[in-house]
This record gives sequence, C-alpha cells and structure tokens, in this order.
Amino acid sequence: MNIPPIGTWRDRLPSFVDRLIDNAVCPLTRSVTRLDAQWRGIAIGKGCRFYGRPVLRRFPGSQIIIGPGSSFRSSATSNLGGMNRPCYICTQRSGARIEIADSCGFSATVICAEVEIVFGRNVWCGVNTLIIDTDGHPADAQKRLAGEPGGAIPIRIEDNAWLGMNVVVLKGVTIGRNSVVAANSVVTHSIPANVIAAGYPARVVQQVVPTS
Repeated sequence: MNIPPIGTWRDRLPSFVDRLIDNAVCPLTRSVTRLDAQWRGIAIGKGCRFYGRPVLRRFPGSQIIIGPGSSFRSSATSNLGGMNRPCYICTQRSGARIEIADSCGFSATVICAEVEIVFGRNVWCGVNTLIIDTDGHPADAQKRLAGEPGGAIPIRIEDNAWLGMNVVVLKGVTIGRNSVVAANSVVTHSIPANVIAAGYPARVVQQVVPTS
C-alpha cells in the first residue's frame, strides 16, 4: 500500500484540496441561497454560511427570519456524520413563524412550523435532527380520514442548547438554556436549563454547571 508518511506535503494535500473546494463553493452557494430566500420573502442576516443548497419553503402570510452568523450544512461532504438530506426550513400555514437567532449551526436539519419555532443564540443541531411543531394528522382515525389537521404547539430552543445527531423535537417543547440532548433522543416534553437529557422519550440524566 502506498501510504504517504505522516506530516509530509503528500499526507496533507487531500485535506488541503477538500478545504480549498469547500471555500470556493461556499460563497457561490451562499449567493444562490440568498437569491432564493429573497425571492421567497425569507430574511437572512449577514455572515450566514451555506454548504450545499438548503430547501426553503415559506407559506404565504408566514415568516422565516434567520439571524446573522449561522451555518447550514446541506452537502454530504460538509459534515461526515452521515447526512441523509439537505437542511429544510419550512412554514406550512399562514401566520406561522420560524425565527433563528444569531450564530446557530445546523447539519441536515429539518425545521417545520405550523405555528412557531424559535431558536435562541448559539444553538447547535447535529446531523439529521428534526424539529416540528405539529402532529401533521390527528390521532383519531375518523378525524384523520376526514382530512382534519393535527394539533400544533410552539417550540422554543433557548441559548446555547445542543441537540445531538438524529434528535427529534416534537410540538410544545421548550429546551432550556445550555442544555444538551443526547443523540437519537426523542423530545416530547420540555427540558429545563443546564441539563443533559437522553432517551425515548428524553429525560434528564445529568445536571450541567454552566461555565458562563
């Protein structure tokens, strides 16, 4: 096997080329995404970075506001954690609202609102996370067959929260400041601040002492 010695230029070259390509493509993707967002009436703050094209859909009469400095990873090579889709940011009804504060990070994250989903500052969402404020369809079969909508309740994710990969956050949930939700958890009830939660449904397993 022809393995280059560690630390040589040949060892570093593939990684350097990958970064070079990413840095060249990101500005182009950012420009195209901003044009798409402007066309759809979506507000995007300064300094947002887009690695691959996200899917943006705004229902008439709804709002999507993305604060400055956030990053959205939709390209499979932009996060090597096994991304299986681009980021989706979508409202589904008139009056719905998605608001993302500054410096948040998303990797193959789906954000889908019928009423309201609000993110604080510095929220991190790991690979393939799903955040949706509606059941989509009612549990009652007769109502479902009659085409009635499912219930929707707002979601709040507060400053510095971190959702691990494959986390699902369902309607009516608040995730408190500085809290961490472990990978593959399903959040069906609110999580307080400064804790680690895990499981299905997610429950508090440890307290976290904030450093600031």
